[in-house]
Amino acid sequence: MGDKHQERRPEDIAPRLWLKRTDQATTAALVCVALAFMAIYWWRQGGLQGRLIEVKRLPQRTAKFQVDINTAAWTELSQIPEIGETLARRIIDFREQHGPFRRPEELLAVPGIGSRTLERMLPAIKPLSTDDAPPN
Repeated sequence: MGDKHQERRPEDIAPRLWLKRTDQATTAALVCVALAFMAIYWWRQGGLQGRLIEVKRLPQRTAKFQVDINTAAWTELSQIPEIGETLARRIIDFREQHGPFRRPEELLAVPGIGSRTLERMLPAIKPLSTDDAPPN
């Protein structure tokens, strides 16, 4: 019965800490020193004035590519501005029925391509070779 009524000592009640008290004090001091240095750095860099980060922006660049309309698959043609999958497939169907395009202006005969669409497409179309041109 004496074991059940035994008084507990404070050492038994207190949880065991991972760090000793001196280690905790040293860590706290180092954290405070690091925070002080960070505050000084922040203040010297402009603080609340918003000069902390200078972002240098490059001009926007766009990828330039050109597609040969006489050999390209519909997936390549659909990457041209103003052309989607449906119009790309129409170009291929037209090409298969009427032969290769000799001039970019012949694309106007494809249903769905008007002069404005053709104008926007022209920078992405490779110059057509003169080998495909019919003899005069």
